[in-house]
Amino acid sequence: MSPRERGWPPLPEALPAAVVDNHTHLPVGAEEDPGVREGSAPLTLAEQLERAASVGVTRMVQVGCDLDTLAGSVALAEEHPEVVAALAIHPNEAPLHAGIREVAPDGLDPAVAPRHETSLDDAVARVAELARHERVRAIGETGLDFFRGGEQARQVQRTAFRQHVALAKELGLALQIHDREAHEDVVEILLADGAPERTVFHCFSGDVGLARACAEHGWYVSVAGPVTFKANDTLRAAVREVPLELLLVETDAPYLTPAPYRGRPNAPYVLPLTVRRLAEETGTDLAEMCHRLTANTEAVYGTW
Repeated sequence: MSPRERGWPPLPEALPAAVVDNHTHLPVGAEEDPGVREGSAPLTLAEQLERAASVGVTRMVQVGCDLDTLAGSVALAEEHPEVVAALAIHPNEAPLHAGIREVAPDGLDPAVAPRHETSLDDAVARVAELARHERVRAIGETGLDFFRGGEQARQVQRTAFRQHVALAKELGLALQIHDREAHEDVVEILLADGAPERTVFHCFSGDVGLARACAEHGWYVSVAGPVTFKANDTLRAAVREVPLELLLVETDAPYLTPAPYRGRPNAPYVLPLTVRRLAEETGTDLAEMCHRLTANTEAVYGTW
């Protein structure tokens, strides 16, 4: 692959109506900033927002999910009217705050940073403090990640997930769930503890069974770039089981860039590729799909 092919994708064709990227990681200036894709040439926040607006992605939910990006995400939402924030301690962060240092099932050593000197309870308390800001509309991403968590980490993840579920209900905010290879356990906790009224499975990776469970309980399914990947027939089959009124769309930028640009950095302006695939898979007119996705997003996060 040439250097050009590793760069930012070109602008896609604009959508016929506005949509909202309901989960993205924009650069907020943190030392280890999830919004900056390693190895890619800089694309400033202003450039990202301008490109997004030019193709119909007019609003977005900025996700701060580690201690270093919480305040920056709130500040970004304060400064840019098209942005609101979601805050949480990510399930892969929670065990590090709890002092767990086991090698994960994926074989990676724990990536310990200075922020992990803060206890898990204090980290979640910081989320609770900042989440009272009017520009914060969701608690997330929180949940379970059994791909990245060994047995000790999984126990801590369950505890942290329950703390975030309780916080979302206390504050009357939506909940954004990170669920990786942990579908049954996530559903079990939601049913046992009581899911918040507006619950979103971010970057949905489940099968038909999980899609039907979401439909049964009124949980939202947020679809990202992987729905465009050639081998993801299982995911596309699941998406077809989701009622249109429960569908959302996201980039999870700078990750999960949709085909045909998989492997390049992602950004909100690339979202139209996923929206078009959703329209195709559900047999929905593209303009109608845009309007439906926008209405669903506003039902979850309100207007801004």
